[in-house]
Amino acid sequence: MAPSAVDDTVSRREMWKTLPDPVLYPVKEAKFEKYIEPQSDGYERAKAQSGGNPAIVIDNGSWAVRAGWSFENAPRLAVPPIMAKYRDRKLGKTFSFAGQDCYADTSARGHIRNAFEAGTGIVSNWDVMEHVLDYVFLKLGMNGVDGAIDMPIVMTEAVANLPYSRKSMTEIIFECYGAPSLTYGIDSLFAYRHNQGKTGIVVSSSHSATHLIPVYNQKPLLAQATRLNWGGWHAAEYLLKLIKLKYYYGFPGKLNSSQAENMVRDFCYVSQDYDSELAHYLEWTGLEDRERIVQYPYTEEVINQKTEEELARIAERKKESGRRLQEQAAKMRLERLMKKEQELEYYKDVQRRILEQTTKKEIKRILDDAEVKDEAALDRMVKELEKSIKRARTKDLGGEQEEEQEAPDFSLLDVPDDQLDEAGLKQKRQQRLMKSNHDARARAKAEKEAEKARIAEEARLDEERRTNDLEGWLEEKRQLRLAKLAQIKERDRLKADLGNRKSLANQIRMKNLANLASDTPATTGRKRRRGGDDDDFGADDADWGVYRSVAIGANKGDSDDEEEAEEDLEASVRALEQDLLEYDKEFTYEHTLEAQNDWTKSLLHAFRYGPRPFDAAAPAETHRLHLNVERIRVPEVIFQPSAIAGVDQAGIIEIAGDILNQRLVGIPGLDRDSFLKDIFLTGGNTMFQGFDERMRASLMPLLPAGTPLTVRKAKDPILDAWKGAAGWAGSEDWQRAKVTREEYQEKGAEYLKEHDLGNAFS
Repeated sequence: MAPSAVDDTVSRREMWKTLPDPVLYPVKEAKFEKYIEPQSDGYERAKAQSGGNPAIVIDNGSWAVRAGWSFENAPRLAVPPIMAKYRDRKLGKTFSFAGQDCYADTSARGHIRNAFEAGTGIVSNWDVMEHVLDYVFLKLGMNGVDGAIDMPIVMTEAVANLPYSRKSMTEIIFECYGAPSLTYGIDSLFAYRHNQGKTGIVVSSSHSATHLIPVYNQKPLLAQATRLNWGGWHAAEYLLKLIKLKYYYGFPGKLNSSQAENMVRDFCYVSQDYDSELAHYLEWTGLEDRERIVQYPYTEEVINQKTEEELARIAERKKESGRRLQEQAAKMRLERLMKKEQELEYYKDVQRRILEQTTKKEIKRILDDAEVKDEAALDRMVKELEKSIKRARTKDLGGEQEEEQEAPDFSLLDVPDDQLDEAGLKQKRQQRLMKSNHDARARAKAEKEAEKARIAEEARLDEERRTNDLEGWLEEKRQLRLAKLAQIKERDRLKADLGNRKSLANQIRMKNLANLASDTPATTGRKRRRGGDDDDFGADDADWGVYRSVAIGANKGDSDDEEEAEEDLEASVRALEQDLLEYDKEFTYEHTLEAQNDWTKSLLHAFRYGPRPFDAAAPAETHRLHLNVERIRVPEVIFQPSAIAGVDQAGIIEIAGDILNQRLVGIPGLDRDSFLKDIFLTGGNTMFQGFDERMRASLMPLLPAGTPLTVRKAKDPILDAWKGAAGWAGSEDWQRAKVTREEYQEKGAEYLKEHDLGNAFS
């Protein structure tokens, strides 16, 4: 390894301590902020305007519904299009919440429903939509109106909105609320009008989708408009998937879409050169500045720290308690010793009394009184008591050291059975069992000594080879180390393959399991026994190899050699590396397996935990999300949807290039260069830092040299759609475009008046 690389690793291992404390960002999610009072002053001002043509303007977005009065500069309400309804069985009442109020009640949170279909700008739940409109009109001070909403309504809709969706909305506005008139318009065209746009390409990237609409002399060319199914909702869901994939072992915090939306909005930005920046994003230099750490709530284990006086008192109490326990134990041992001595004296007295007797009947009576089976059992009891007393005296009373254990007596093994009575035969069987155990222990001891001698001999020969041929010895150690590393790599690969259900190793494993579970398992090497239900599994040694083939080995996965399977490969590698570190000048610590597995060399560690070590026992660190490459990967999808997220659609630059170089060029009477002078960006998904610069830099290579190109962003990409609709309401164009209640009743809910800011009738 090059010295610079070694120095770099050492510096990373030590220099992280000089980094400043990490900046932690609290996790954000949608929550209830405050109660909104009904505001009747706007309605009173609207009624007071006789010729001003006031109207209620509603920007009906899939992320937020913004509503207000056309004569004001900003909407009064911005509520999410959600509703929660649940029934409290204890109170016997049904509660309904709309907008932000859904987050005010814990029970309501679990019943939230959205008016829009997920990821689209199409209303799919009209019950929720009606509740949201009720909420909007109530907060605008219309609760005092009897029977109907007596103000015209201007409402935005998506590009190429479905006729059924528009028809349903029209029926609700006229039938449920009785509005005098209703007008629809496209939100991005309203924003373009508010920013004084005339001819250009409107790029609208909102919560549900991205649209590119060519506009010529304030007239949209809707036939050339193109849709990209990617918006803020898709970006949040994609980030959520990336986080779950990044922390695949299970993140302890609770992740949801609302949190992901805030992370996308707060931390993501558009890269000007994605491939180049991504290649160097996880480099250790400056990584602490590029990553963002989101801290989730956690519970810290409280440890009460004791003072030195308290610790000293606790130690003294433990010491005193230990001393008392030792005294009690010594007293109990002394009592047991005295009891054993009394028993020994009693049984010795029994032996003396037996020696004085001459008849077997008297001997049997003495043994029965002593509750002893026979004289041999009495002798064993006396010997055991003498041994036990000697051990106790050696330990507690400082007596003489225990004598060496006497050799066991196997004298009856050479006596024929016909010369022994029943008691002798039983004792002979006991001696035979004792001899087999004694021989087994002797063989084990001999094998152990032989193994020690073999290891010592191998060590001597190894030392001799090192002394006589150092280079050859080092090369042998190097090759052996490489072989062990290859075994470790193969073991890890097998474990990974067994974790993949489609791998060859797992398929073989499943076949073996299926064969064992089958009523007619396939035989290998022998014929199955005819008749009966027993398939004699286990009668052949080959059967037991099945268990190795279906289980993951401790070190090598599926190993044929039992000794190699039980070998500690890591310990062997460490021993070899210790020898190389001591005798090989070219082998340094940075070459060792421990250094290679060091966190400072792990790209995965930098990806998950940044440039600092990770403590798995610290709750604060385990509840952190480290966002790094996700900050540029999520916004990049709109430019490369197929390459990044697998969305089978063209990117926004490719779509814009096709409109400018193919579609508009083929329309007679249009000047393509006039569209290039105003590439207009609107929508919340265009608010990423660097979005407009990336748009300009990516479009330039698609155009002829010297072609003028102007890319500008809306003054307020979020509110300009509402402001444009409010400014348009009351104009002569609005008067011609609105559908009155009488026209609705005469021509039906499908009736639509086309205008320069709305959809075409289809």
